[in-house]
Amino acid sequence: MPAFYGDWFMHRLKAGFASYRNPFNGQTYSVSLKREDVSCFVFWSKNYLHFLKHLPEIKRLGYGLFFNFTITALPRPFENNVVDTTTAINTLKQLSDNYSPRHLNWRYDPIVISDITGYDHHKKTFEQLARQLEGHVHRCYISFVNGYGKVKRAFEVIRQQKSITVYSPEQAQKLKLLEQLSEIATAHGMNIYSCCDDTLVQSSIKKGRCIDGNLIASLYPSTPGVKKGPTRKECGCTESIDIGAYDTCPHGCTYCYANSNIQKATSHLHNHNILSETL
Repeated sequence: MPAFYGDWFMHRLKAGFASYRNPFNGQTYSVSLKREDVSCFVFWSKNYLHFLKHLPEIKRLGYGLFFNFTITALPRPFENNVVDTTTAINTLKQLSDNYSPRHLNWRYDPIVISDITGYDHHKKTFEQLARQLEGHVHRCYISFVNGYGKVKRAFEVIRQQKSITVYSPEQAQKLKLLEQLSEIATAHGMNIYSCCDDTLVQSSIKKGRCIDGNLIASLYPSTPGVKKGPTRKECGCTESIDIGAYDTCPHGCTYCYANSNIQKATSHLHNHNILSETL
């Protein structure tokens, strides 16, 4: 769930439940958000700045939180409306200080190889980010951009309008880059994890679990247990219920598969009713 909807989330906590629509069959389901029914809330976002104000109340209510925080510092053609990198880094540090480095995953994800983001770009950018995040996060999750149909169409628009071509690297090139990024990560007290791609797992790259039931249980031992496994191929995550929704994030990233277009997502955000049961 995008952190933009923090006010809605707090209303749902008070109500004790939320509803969500299955994007494949269109059915709406209800899920309990009562403290005794929740092991942990896991968030994905590029901008938690406006969510920080809710942390004291969430802590008071006794809920556990875990944060997947994406910071890639990709150029604007790929991340048009993302918060600036300095603000994102400072926000991650605040989350880490409020909880701990164990409550966070830094996502350098996705890796996009293009005319303006080649291998040297990623090595330089990753080193700069890792140096600033050192001590505030221990795990970095990576993946290479997926070639979904809508993503390919978005990249074609960039090629036509901005003369920027995105490339699909060979496996050997991917592994070489990851080996170099892993050396940088190690130097800054981090390990790299592969998200949903076992072909990238090697001695220096671990299998990723964005929702790690064992880690959550160690962070929040008094919460309900999490035992079930993942449902997606090569995903290492513990099974969860997603109360998020497509076409709700206004960042407008060209590699995003969860938005049809930024206009629809922005409209949904501006017109969203925080009292609604669904996002």
